[in-house]
Amino acid sequence: MKIALIGYGKMGHEIERILVSRGHTVPLIIDVDNTDQLTAENLRGCDVAIEFTTPGTAYGNIVACLTAGVPVVCGTTAWLDRLKEVSDLCAQAKGAFFYASNYSIGVNIFFAINRQLAEMMNRFPEYDVTLNEVHHVQKKDAPSGTAVTLAEDILAGIDRKTSWHLGTTTDAAKLEVTAQRRAMVPGIHTVVWESDADTITIDHNAKNRSGFAMGAVLAAEFLADKRGTGRVYGMKDLLGF
Repeated sequence: MKIALIGYGKMGHEIERILVSRGHTVPLIIDVDNTDQLTAENLRGCDVAIEFTTPGTAYGNIVACLTAGVPVVCGTTAWLDRLKEVSDLCAQAKGAFFYASNYSIGVNIFFAINRQLAEMMNRFPEYDVTLNEVHHVQKKDAPSGTAVTLAEDILAGIDRKTSWHLGTTTDAAKLEVTAQRRAMVPGIHTVVWESDADTITIDHNAKNRSGFAMGAVLAAEFLADKRGTGRVYGMKDLLGF
């Protein structure tokens, strides 16, 4: 396939490496220095676009792709207040859109475990739960989109928490979510269930960006034949769980 890359930072370079290794070509690369080249004419020469930029630019990039009739995979987080607008445009334009807060297969297995564990722990109010995430200092949003997904899945599974809170809290009804930024950390997410008797911990520790990049490439390959569906897809569609 011919894949457009929108965003050419460290993740974009890793995605490009994997695309080429799998026989794809990258005829269009958009970064901060050539945003004027994100045109319908240039996009129409591509089968799919992969977008990893910033919360402030993601929406416009997605709209440009959908308007041009090009399926788009988005890995940017912290713009989801406009997701309904994107979903509506996707339906109107009969496009195809793929979004995930995290494209790592391992993280999505972790999501499934987290959901199941939260449902089990709803029966045991003696356990409190907290969530911590650590990322590299270049990470734009805090908490990460992955942490938000984990937090919302926990809230969906247990009745004793009503919302999540960034930072420490003594409010028993709030799920405490802490975010740390350290140099050279691809991503660590830890969920801790603690009682007076014991502690249960689940965590995912990314070693590098390759798992995230591979998932985005798999999403692009999945989306290639979805033109005309008008649908929004996610990792559950790709992985089947």
